[in-house]
Amino acid sequence: MSSLREECGVFGVYGKKTQNVASTTYYGLFALQHRGQESCGIVVNDDGVFNYYKDTGLVNDVFTPTALESLGEGQIAVGHVRYGTTGHNDRLNSQPIVVNHHKGRMALAHNGNLVNSFELRHDLEMEGSIFHTTSDTEVISYIITKERIHSDSIEEAVNKAMNKLKGAYSLVIMSPSKLIAARDEFGFRPLCYGQKDDGTYIVASETCALDSVGASYIRDIEPGEIVIFDSEGIRTIEDHCNKKPHKICIFEYLYFARPDSIIEGKGVHNARLRAGACLAMEHPVQADVVIGVPDSGLDAAIGYSRQSGIPYGIGFIKNKYIGRTFIAPGQKDREDKVRIKLNVLSDTVKDKRVVLVDDSIVRGTTCARIVKLLRDAGAKEVHMRSSAPAFTNPCFYGTDIDSKENLIACQHPLEEIAGVIGADSMGYLDINHLNMLIGSQPGVGYCDSCFSGTYPTETPTEGEKNRFEKKISEK
Repeated sequence: MSSLREECGVFGVYGKKTQNVASTTYYGLFALQHRGQESCGIVVNDDGVFNYYKDTGLVNDVFTPTALESLGEGQIAVGHVRYGTTGHNDRLNSQPIVVNHHKGRMALAHNGNLVNSFELRHDLEMEGSIFHTTSDTEVISYIITKERIHSDSIEEAVNKAMNKLKGAYSLVIMSPSKLIAARDEFGFRPLCYGQKDDGTYIVASETCALDSVGASYIRDIEPGEIVIFDSEGIRTIEDHCNKKPHKICIFEYLYFARPDSIIEGKGVHNARLRAGACLAMEHPVQADVVIGVPDSGLDAAIGYSRQSGIPYGIGFIKNKYIGRTFIAPGQKDREDKVRIKLNVLSDTVKDKRVVLVDDSIVRGTTCARIVKLLRDAGAKEVHMRSSAPAFTNPCFYGTDIDSKENLIACQHPLEEIAGVIGADSMGYLDINHLNMLIGSQPGVGYCDSCFSGTYPTETPTEGEKNRFEKKISEK
């Protein structure tokens, strides 16, 4: 129910024999649907022949039985679910991107956001490159293709391209004979791989997608690592490893990832339980029941309840047949969908002091609407708790927070926010306790720049965008 938009999800399949890789990719994307609902696509490779289909919409809507059948069988496939933080929401910006060049074909799927996309695109355009999309993924594809012309292999081209790419990128790339997975030097976005019983390798943004296709998790791809799957087996290129401090996005644990996923060896569900427990210690209150905002606030609410001793209750029934509120094009539609999507269980909250836990508060408009729903259902008090710290800064690595002007924590002092959203009290997770979510792991750090304002990379100087406003597609 947050106003945040999610990341993208990438998925790849490599098998040594012809099989229904499209179906496998479909189920993998279905498991990653939470990471993007704007568009999706699949590219199937049958002995170097690429068949692909992509469109705007959810996986189940786009990939009808007819669409899946049209992809045929193959040995390799890549797939993508998209919410783009750059580029408009239209079919042209759907991924994977398929590129034809004189050394073959390439399909590429990308999760993340480059901080130097504007400069790279400008340089490419000045050299005569013609762009068909408005996303930074096409910039990546151009850079790799340029390097491929002067390289002996696709993996060598990817390795060279990474010298020019700055920011967040987890990539799944397919050539006529190889599947390649690559992660930026900071490891902002998750990427892992596993293997099915028949030997087929699977690459995915999250382990939940491995589970959905019956693959056993092997390991996370390291920051800066390039992993190549081909007829010779698996090999890696580590030229970019250990060049930068590890900075996995902490919001993956708080909101983006599915709770049944494991990222960098840490379970997302347990991280959210710990966030709720920290909230209970930081912001205690006398109350009768703790409830969470479905779905991403539920784990933290359970953690708050366990730590505080206040009973946990089911406060909302969620309509599962409506898209996320932020898909609505205007604020009025978005507010109407809050009531359509959530219905309060009055028996849980009537005449009670309620602790309401959500994963984050961005603008506060949706939060205020939910608080009002509880008031209308008879809640005597509503104490709002956020399992994330206050958002006070733009994010340049893929999260859809690119302007301070709409962030409630930038517009109002903390002591005023409760009144703005109609709550009796308000409490954010202490930024100094973020490390408690995932514990201390040698060599593993996290990025909290949207909370702290401390960025691990240079930040964009041009091409600033504001996705809080509705965009009109270019004609």
